[in-house]
Amino acid sequence: MGDTRYLAWPFFESQHAQFAAALDVWATASLGHTAADHDVDDACRRRVRALGEAGWLQHAVGGKQWGGAADVIDTRSICLARETLARHDGLADFAFAMQGLGSGAITLAGTDGQKSRYLPRVARGEAIAAFALSEPDSGSDAAALQCAARLNGAHYVLDGEKTWISNGGIADFYVVFARTGEAPGARGISAFIVDADADGLEIAERIDVIAPHPLARLRFTGCRVPVEQRIGAAGEGFKLAMRTLDVFRTSVAAAALGFARRALDEALARVTTRKMFGGVLADLQLTQSSLAEMATTIDSAALLTYRAAWQRDQGQSVTREAAMAKYVATEGAQKVIDAALQLWGGMGVVHDVPVERLYREIRALRIYEGASEVQQLIIARDLLRDVRPSTP
Repeated sequence: MGDTRYLAWPFFESQHAQFAAALDVWATASLGHTAADHDVDDACRRRVRALGEAGWLQHAVGGKQWGGAADVIDTRSICLARETLARHDGLADFAFAMQGLGSGAITLAGTDGQKSRYLPRVARGEAIAAFALSEPDSGSDAAALQCAARLNGAHYVLDGEKTWISNGGIADFYVVFARTGEAPGARGISAFIVDADADGLEIAERIDVIAPHPLARLRFTGCRVPVEQRIGAAGEGFKLAMRTLDVFRTSVAAAALGFARRALDEALARVTTRKMFGGVLADLQLTQSSLAEMATTIDSAALLTYRAAWQRDQGQSVTREAAMAKYVATEGAQKVIDAALQLWGGMGVVHDVPVERLYREIRALRIYEGASEVQQLIIARDLLRDVRPSTP
């Protein structure tokens, strides 16, 4: 498990250290990298099932009566889960995260009927969830989405597209955000649960990315969704999307931490065994300087990440803190992994060597759930809100 002294920080309670240790033991035994993982759909399904059967997905769902580990999702637990899983296997981290994000709106605002139908299956790894917000012309500016849902009797009729949808093509259901028109902009969007076999929903395109995982563009053409599949009130969907992202955004920083910690482990193993100039690579001062930068970057990001997670678990707002954590952790992890690859030399760019795999896996984290530039805007706007006079 590597250096775990950070688990003694005051952000954590005793159960958090026990949780991280138990998950690490399970991951060590269960998440070996194999050639079969090149069938990414099958690999993702297997990881969802394994995580569910072992009970880890209970932490991604809120509500004990719906299969969750607790009545409210514990942010520190999902962060520790993502950090631990990412350290072992990027696709396992993805599978865990998407079960939480994809079902998060149901946890937060679903009816009892919706929760009983979907959440227990998500927690057991029997149903794969997906979060469908982004569109071809609205990514960072999610309030500009154009996918429309028109009320027609006892159904809504959905028309439009969604893209960059993780688990697209293998999900059993999608939480879809569509414009219902109660008001302009963000105030006229609603959320719906759309089962994967719904008439009028098709997988328009599968998307291959730098670190393979199931990803697709969805097309809705006259897709009829029963009114009772709407989550929350009409016109409240954008707020619900932001609340869902708020729960899980800090965990993106935690996943970046997991990738960075694995990179440091790989770098240490390499430099202490690679013979060079009559000694080993670790004897060189430049190597030691690089290692010091890597370790300091990781600890700085960890402090921001678990401050935000702890603060959210205390019921406090974390808009600025979560943005800081995601920005610093993802950008920092990119630097740490790049430095680790450099220390590995030519071997570092060989396909599927751990540092090469990490190099591909980290890149998307600086973009999804709010690109680094968006996080900077969030931080700055929050700072300016504190100093600008309020509008009468």
